[in-house]
Amino acid sequence: MALNLDVCIRGGGMVGRSLALLLAAQQLRVGLLASPPQSTDVRAYSLNAASRQMLQDLNAWPDEAHATPVMDMRVWGDEGGFVHFHAPSAEGLTWIVDVPELERLLAQRVQAEQRITLLEAHAPAALTVICEGRASSTRQALGIDFDVLPYHQHALAARVRCSTPHRQQALQWFRQAQGGLEILALLPLGGAHGHEASLVWSVSPEQAAQLQALDSAAFESQLEAASQGVLGKLHLTSERAIWPLRLAQAHQWTGTMDDGSAWALAGDAAHNIHPLAGLGLNLGLADGQALAQALATRRDTEYWRPVGDRRLLRRYERARKADMLPTWVACDALQRLFAHPNATVQTLRNWGLSAFNQASPLKRWTLQQAMDARTPHAL
Repeated sequence: MALNLDVCIRGGGMVGRSLALLLAAQQLRVGLLASPPQSTDVRAYSLNAASRQMLQDLNAWPDEAHATPVMDMRVWGDEGGFVHFHAPSAEGLTWIVDVPELERLLAQRVQAEQRITLLEAHAPAALTVICEGRASSTRQALGIDFDVLPYHQHALAARVRCSTPHRQQALQWFRQAQGGLEILALLPLGGAHGHEASLVWSVSPEQAAQLQALDSAAFESQLEAASQGVLGKLHLTSERAIWPLRLAQAHQWTGTMDDGSAWALAGDAAHNIHPLAGLGLNLGLADGQALAQALATRRDTEYWRPVGDRRLLRRYERARKADMLPTWVACDALQRLFAHPNATVQTLRNWGLSAFNQASPLKRWTLQQAMDARTPHAL
């Protein structure tokens, strides 16, 4: 039986499910081609105020045990470089959200929404939104050019229990090691008084494989040394997952299929970024919100336009590319700055970190930009 869908979303991750809910709220008939959420995902995401507000509006924001406000962010370089940000209010700088819990809540909300049909195969629709992730098969089948700039780094993610409470601190270390640049982040989990942390350790591919192969005790020992014992003894509580890091962007984010229907990319299917600034999911959720806002103009001033209208989709594509360009440039520049092997450059960047930490007006301005709820910036 024909479903007569307005929108078919390919990919049921957090971007795909949240977009489905946003479009269903516009009375659109949405089909969602999604796999069940994974309860074993070891990742956690840093979400900003814009992402939090959107998820709260969807009734999909996790409780305090699964969304920990960050009150302090501390960043260390090598050679003594250091920056500290403190939240100006009890709201926090950002929130560290448990991925499996967020996926569960979004799946629950999708299941309860009558305008969303869960699909087992692609169904025809006026607009197909591709949210399949960085290895999207639909993007590849459409022949969309996808520029990829690989970094000589893999990310390793896991969960640990800390002997010292995290005190709502997000901690990050940049340092040059024998294998090149290492970036370690420990993010607080389990609520305000928790002893849990999510780690993302960006290292060379060879070192990532070695760290993943270590037994738990040896891994914990290396992690404690890399984190300078700030959180005390660390006990591994999950599997270790690794993936390659890269900067990537699709040439086109919107277009027309052979049958005349429209398509659009969102999330990792459209762009990838280094995790050093914690921006990944914020950018994907902002894609979904921007696409929903572009389509929402049909209800008001442009009611004659169909869902797959080329002008509406180009409006979405231009807006997101313009918003994200400074973020891509800044994150790539920061990664390359800390990866630079020259000793003079290393000394200057660490001096710059400490000088920035002393520049109160500049720090306050940067903090305000990072916390601006209208844009997907991070610290």
